[in-house]
Amino acid sequence: MARPPLLGGYFLLTGRESFGERMLRRRLARGKEDPARLDERRGIASVARPDGPLLWLHGASVGESVSLLEMIRRIGEKRPDLSFLLTTGTVTSAQVLADRLPARCVHQFVPLDIRPWMQRFLDHWQPDLVVLAEGEIWPVLLDETAQRGIRVAMINARMTGRAHRRWRLARRTAAALLAGIARVQAQDKVTGNRLISLGLPPERLEVTGTLKEGSAALPHDENERLRLAGALGGRPCWLAASTHDGEEVMAAEAHSQAMRSWHKLLLIIAPRHPERGPAIAADLRARGDRVALRSAGEEITPETRIYVADTMGEMGLWYRLCSVSFVGGSLVPIGGHNPFEPAALGSAILHGPHVDNFADIYSRLSSNQAALTIKEATFGSSVASVLEPDEAARMAHAAWTVCSEGADVTEQAMDLLMAMLDRVD
Repeated sequence: MARPPLLGGYFLLTGRESFGERMLRRRLARGKEDPARLDERRGIASVARPDGPLLWLHGASVGESVSLLEMIRRIGEKRPDLSFLLTTGTVTSAQVLADRLPARCVHQFVPLDIRPWMQRFLDHWQPDLVVLAEGEIWPVLLDETAQRGIRVAMINARMTGRAHRRWRLARRTAAALLAGIARVQAQDKVTGNRLISLGLPPERLEVTGTLKEGSAALPHDENERLRLAGALGGRPCWLAASTHDGEEVMAAEAHSQAMRSWHKLLLIIAPRHPERGPAIAADLRARGDRVALRSAGEEITPETRIYVADTMGEMGLWYRLCSVSFVGGSLVPIGGHNPFEPAALGSAILHGPHVDNFADIYSRLSSNQAALTIKEATFGSSVASVLEPDEAARMAHAAWTVCSEGADVTEQAMDLLMAMLDRVD
């Protein structure tokens, strides 16, 4: 494959190590890199490559990487000779994955898309097949794998309107890069059409839905669930999950309104970025709320009105405890977060209007009365009404039904990858 034409020198610039080092320094200063594993971002492996065939899967962040775990486990059962390399690009994802990797699977941070770093990475790992989850187009990665004859599949593909508009300015480059992808399974028709418009051959595309629909339910510590349930003592509780700046105060105000109908109600806030926990607790206390902070070891007491759950890897615990969940990133223009997790665990779903990241599934949930779109002004009254046991149970069952319809997405992805691996063999 000929190297793709450059766009205004951009790919040449971003391919330089000096550019990569500057980016790493900025990210490190902002707490977005693990200083002990920074060399992995330069393509320097921290562990040896296992013997035998290797499948490399990349998930952009927490949600994408976790959605791959069930598939890795099941492929591993069918192919005991196969090892797995799972890469991500965020510190949070590495923390979540630390204790959840399936057998024969190692985690590394993905190198920046810098040619010498990607070459070093590929020289070490020598993957037999590369699987990219989501819809990122990596120019150097795709060029280097094509030069080496390594097949690439894209599963769970999703391309935002912003990314599509950017790549339309470099349609020739996009077409040359997409030519290096053997097969694509897209989350929705919109993504499929966008990729075809950029030059992906239509015969390489199928629309299968999102892999997150087939993910295993989030894990939890049952002993801890029982302990917390005991601390609640029968109090009703609801969850504000994956919240962003501004949504915590909205949730607290909604909680005050809902408490007029549910006097012993507890709000659990699980922020998207747990490191914000202490600041969130301080802001809420300044409002006069009685707050307990999980990272500080503070317990839920009868006087606690809000519990800030600022820990990693415990979302399965909160969804199981709460019959109603507001899924954040949706009352502020973030694009929303994964509704499959609460749906799989029997929690009724509330969300704001900004759900572009999951537009298809939220539309399906809405049309089946399986989720409720709320506004800031109606947040509290919505929480109070959905907390009614019959309504919460009805919505939770409807959401589970809708999300279960796509559970074969994992099977389709597995079938594709197994067939591609057979061709490698």
